[in-house]
Amino acid sequence: MREPIYKSRPVAPEPARLGGERINDFIIMSEGFSNCYLIETPAGCIQVNSGMGFEAPIHRKNFGSFSPDPVKHLILTQGHVDHVGGVGFFREEHDDLKVIAQAGNTEHQAYDQRLSAFRGNRSGFAFTSKFMDAFQYYADQGITDFPAQDVPSPDILFEDKYCFTLGGLDVELIAVPGAETNDSLIVWLPQHDICFTGNLFGCPFGHFPNLVTIRGDRYRDALTVASAVQTVLDLEPEMIVYGHHAPVVGKAVIREELTCLRDAIHHVHDETVKGMNEGKDVHTLMKEIKIPPEIEVGEGYGKVSWGVRAIWEHYAGWFHHQSTTELYATPPSSVYSDLLDLAGGVEALVGRAQQKVEQGCYEQALHLLDIAFSKDDNEMVLDAAVTIHQKLLTFSENFWLSSWLQNQIDHLGQRKTGLVKSKALTEEVQEL
Repeated sequence: MREPIYKSRPVAPEPARLGGERINDFIIMSEGFSNCYLIETPAGCIQVNSGMGFEAPIHRKNFGSFSPDPVKHLILTQGHVDHVGGVGFFREEHDDLKVIAQAGNTEHQAYDQRLSAFRGNRSGFAFTSKFMDAFQYYADQGITDFPAQDVPSPDILFEDKYCFTLGGLDVELIAVPGAETNDSLIVWLPQHDICFTGNLFGCPFGHFPNLVTIRGDRYRDALTVASAVQTVLDLEPEMIVYGHHAPVVGKAVIREELTCLRDAIHHVHDETVKGMNEGKDVHTLMKEIKIPPEIEVGEGYGKVSWGVRAIWEHYAGWFHHQSTTELYATPPSSVYSDLLDLAGGVEALVGRAQQKVEQGCYEQALHLLDIAFSKDDNEMVLDAAVTIHQKLLTFSENFWLSSWLQNQIDHLGQRKTGLVKSKALTEEVQEL
């Protein structure tokens, strides 16, 4: 009986901390928002990824505690900021360092830079507290000087495959663009059956992929992701050195897990397409489509329901043919105050929302409260919203969803505190 591997592995990414780990006799791991690795050879080292800019000195200290040898090559498994940000720091650390990336790297970094403010603001709910904790930790360790985030230009770009040998170690870089980013690649060490995948399958191993992230990103094509899984499957690795947390070891385990992941992606894709052709709406399919137990994967980072919607809109776009209003710039919220008046005011709407909560219809209750929020803040509405978010949080095992729900609980609580203080101040002024 298969026990899915995701149940025994952590989910959430964490910033770099002091203390690397030797995972075999020639590979050193330094964990961070995305792991960095040092591959030792008699002729120098090969580094995989560079972390965020501020993490780079931590990764260097971790590597230096194991190996004093210079780094000859720095490979970027993808163009995300948590992979490329430390490149400039490592260029200064190592003479003649050659940075290697897949050909889509330049475009992807430009895309990331174009939306850096937008995406930074939309990622804050998940990572602000982690950043604050990290910098406090660094200060406690006496680390206060951090390099700026780099937007590097790789020295070597390749399209499909790039091979080199260093110190007798054969290295093959294989392009898998579109699975995570348009410049995704895997690092294959054929003499050892070891594959460095970066975040090719998402942050935690064994989970359904994020076909679109709720922080905001381009859609990823489900079939492209499944094809990338097959590429790694075909290599038959003995070890997958992953983008987050510890390696995955054992040919049989890897084959089983990747087969289930590939089949789960195909299942969700095929059922979504089938439902679209049958005329079912996206929300119905989001509720209906489940992964069969025999190919179970986790939903700690991506969710099946989000994947269904991503597949739908990847194929069909944003117009769902449900209302003419979808085609115009006026949002439903523009008439919320009218609905509130027709409903008999805030109390009536909150009362109905509370009935929905008692029935376990939390999402419907939130829709009602969205209407109530069209008026000025009200303690009753804020309290009801906090209660619903807390209920939803108890059911969530997904990193992104849990982070969002907790952020909203905190935000609603702050709004209530501000409202109470404002009322108290008003009463004091009136008394005067």
